[in-house]
Amino acid sequence: MIYLDNSATTRPFDEVVEAMRGIESEIYGNPSSLHRMGLNAEKKIKEAREKLAGTLSCKPSELYFTSGGTESDNTAIFGAAFSARRSSKKIISTEVEHPAVLEALERLKAFGYTVTLLPVDDIGRVSARDLEEALSEDTALVSVMAVNNETGAIMPVEEIAARVAEYNRAHGCRILMHSDMVQGFCKISLDLKNIDLLSLAAHKIHGPKGVGALYKKEGVNISPFVYGGGQESGL
Repeated sequence: MIYLDNSATTRPFDEVVEAMRGIESEIYGNPSSLHRMGLNAEKKIKEAREKLAGTLSCKPSELYFTSGGTESDNTAIFGAAFSARRSSKKIISTEVEHPAVLEALERLKAFGYTVTLLPVDDIGRVSARDLEEALSEDTALVSVMAVNNETGAIMPVEEIAARVAEYNRAHGCRILMHSDMVQGFCKISLDLKNIDLLSLAAHKIHGPKGVGALYKKEGVNISPFVYGGGQESGL
């Protein structure tokens, strides 16, 4: 068989399967437990967080593991929206986002949030100028994917993030910038300088399914989306 659907999901590398097998059979303790098995599991998670941080050029403390891209997107969007709900209830995104983003935004409308979805051009890219014109002081969040999962279009995320940062400085706002990087991770580079939140998933890069991560810049506060247990620093 010739498999041509790698944009949807990838076959886990043999090294990944072997590593997962060893962990599942030998280091299966609860990483929150204080006994040796738990501490060994916690050590593995720490090592994984440090490796991922090295790939993204960020601090390990800025990374939170999730169950996949959908949870990462939902945590970023609901977390940012609910944190700003008293003063800012507008969110800007694009018409071509993944359903994990679009359906979360649709749900927020039921809570009184206003959602502006920007169109894309004939090659599937959103305009940074259109984004800038849509910004207002009551904006809580801008969410623009890095690479579209259907068309492969690469969005000008760094330019958009820079314009959001410039608007914040000029108007004394704190609009957060989120990007769904699930399709672009390890395929394109992305400077996190002006990015507050970034969603990732392992199964797009030959990793296991059911594993994702959320980058949250140090100093950025969002409300938890999943409650109970206190894992991942309470987020």
